[in-house]
Amino acid sequence: MSLDLASIRAQFPILAETVHGKRLAYLDNAATTQKPLAVLDRIDRYYRHENANVHRAVHLLAERATKAYEGARDRIASFVGADREEIVFTRGTTEAINLVARSYLQPMLQPGDEVLLTGMEHHSNIVPWQLAGAKTVAAPVRDDGSLDLDAWRAMLNPRTRLVAVVQVSNALGTVNPVAEMIEIAHAAGVPVLVDGAQSLAHLKLDLHALDVDFFTTSAHKAFGPTGFGMLYAKREHLEAMPPWHGGGDMIETVAFEGSTWNEIPYKFEAGTPDMAGAIGFAAALDWIDGVGLDTLIAHEVDLTAYATEQLAGLPGIRVIGTAPGKVGVFSMVMDGAHPHDLGTLLSESGVAVRTGHHCTMPLWQRFGVPATARASLAVYNGHDDIDQLVSGLKTAQRLLG
Repeated sequence: MSLDLASIRAQFPILAETVHGKRLAYLDNAATTQKPLAVLDRIDRYYRHENANVHRAVHLLAERATKAYEGARDRIASFVGADREEIVFTRGTTEAINLVARSYLQPMLQPGDEVLLTGMEHHSNIVPWQLAGAKTVAAPVRDDGSLDLDAWRAMLNPRTRLVAVVQVSNALGTVNPVAEMIEIAHAAGVPVLVDGAQSLAHLKLDLHALDVDFFTTSAHKAFGPTGFGMLYAKREHLEAMPPWHGGGDMIETVAFEGSTWNEIPYKFEAGTPDMAGAIGFAAALDWIDGVGLDTLIAHEVDLTAYATEQLAGLPGIRVIGTAPGKVGVFSMVMDGAHPHDLGTLLSESGVAVRTGHHCTMPLWQRFGVPATARASLAVYNGHDDIDQLVSGLKTAQRLLG
């Protein structure tokens, strides 16, 4: 099915903003996506008509809030191919990885135990393992930004306690072969965590079919609200893991002599939850299904191909990350220009891109650059956004050259 781009854009009020007198070409979607009216209206409706704490009262507003909140868990589980008991609500991907690091990995660690990563991991998939006490080792990334799978396989060893791998690189757009990696790791008796922060809105997911042990993601990367995400974990892992935060809702009984814990997933969800975040996330997934994930993916594939062709024709511009099958992420360096200066001049042209190391400092050390300017695509982008980016790059070259 073809995508009606004008209709899609009309559902995102922020896209009507102007920037320095120019139309907004929002190309910072790997950092956060914009929110459609369906999400904004659903969150507004919650606060206007359903706002109450969940699980703790029998009055009507609490019943409405609890029904919507727990309905969101069902919706999220269905979207990713999981059971509701396997979905733990978190503040996002970062918190979900930290939960696994502290509650699953840390209790089993012995000196010298390793977590096997790749050279393209986000800091959020590096630092938590180090804080838990593990040695982090990373498989190399090839010159085109793809993973050296043979080297990764060779790095699996008896000290590997966990494999943690990003499904889609936020800096390169590389799509890693996580299904094959899970199969290889499981054959060696090693569990796998997949960082899915960038994959939820770009790939079809079926976590049960994938047989992954842990999967983390964030709502705001997929047209949902900020500050909300989830951890998927196999039931047997969640049953065995101790809670990591204490307080209300994660308990079964409390006494001064000791306490007992709630059933999964609630034993990991202490305190008043982000009800609006859960409900807004579910609304975002409904919106994606309304567009059609196949339609969304096909549009982005076409747009990625167009952007690749247009950027390749610009002398003095180098895109880092050209792996086959990548998604629409373009980290660029310009001859003679610092990425921050480039990003500033692009903003003057109405183009929003990200500048910096994108929380992947080891990756840019591998490529010998301190930072890049990154353009990243979403379903509401079109050829006109790419043309505006290219025009802005040419203007920046004239001004900085």
